[in-house]
Amino acid sequence: MLIIFIGPASAGQVITKEVREWAKEAIAKEKTLETAFAKKTLAILYFKNKTGQSRLDPLQKGLTLMLITDLSTLKGLQVVERVKLQAVTEELGFGVSGLVDAKTAPRVGKLLGVQWLVGGDILEKGNAPLHVESDLLDVPSPKVLGQPTADGMLDEFFKIEKELLFKIIALLKIELTSEERARLEKPFSTNIKAILDMSRAIQASDQGNYDKAEKYYERALKRDSGIAPARVYLDELRSLSKIGPVSSEQTQLLESIRDETSLTDQKTTEETTKEEENPSENQIPITIEVPVPGI
Repeated sequence: MLIIFIGPASAGQVITKEVREWAKEAIAKEKTLETAFAKKTLAILYFKNKTGQSRLDPLQKGLTLMLITDLSTLKGLQVVERVKLQAVTEELGFGVSGLVDAKTAPRVGKLLGVQWLVGGDILEKGNAPLHVESDLLDVPSPKVLGQPTADGMLDEFFKIEKELLFKIIALLKIELTSEERARLEKPFSTNIKAILDMSRAIQASDQGNYDKAEKYYERALKRDSGIAPARVYLDELRSLSKIGPVSSEQTQLLESIRDETSLTDQKTTEETTKEEENPSENQIPITIEVPVPGI
């Protein structure tokens, strides 16, 4: 019986040697052992960008990262680390993109040993606003439990993620405390450019380009000092000696960001949104849809 260990989903974003070895072992044992599906476990696949607009590619991993970050805070729900998903998909031959198609999704879910799986596509449909459709798959069945949706424009991407998040939680029948709901309502970032930079950093890290990842993390922090994961993942790169020591200029930047963070956290979503630079340039109408995995 193959039992998959699921660690903290927010443990880090660098694919270490240990994670790659874990992925190889899981795939090697796939045909010889029976998979055990751990209860109340969830994996979130990357959302495919099929708009033809390559500048939106970062959202393929960006939306997944945002959902993982939120869902991993819930007690009683185990969410697969993004690096484990990335390592498994690379080992399966999908490359650093980690993109999984509908036919392969159930297999990935079984390799990860999860009970539930979420994934999707990013499409463009005329002049329609941003529309998200995602399938929630029960892997052992396999059966689609629901198709949560969300709507909005690109510069309100943080609202789209939250709407999708709460609908997924409702389908999983997770009851939230008032404290949990309040925490989940806090935006990952209200700055779409910061979200894109954060997502670019993740992709660069997956490609092994850690210097590039460092620059994107820092730029994300300049755009939005409240995007805390970027600071955490910068520290991770340094702790693993993937990038050089902090320069005096970088030290000043991080110190100024820390000073500003408390002020940013006090702002309402509406106040922060008004401060976004040139929001009109982000009004890109696209549609996100998800095919039913395995069907």
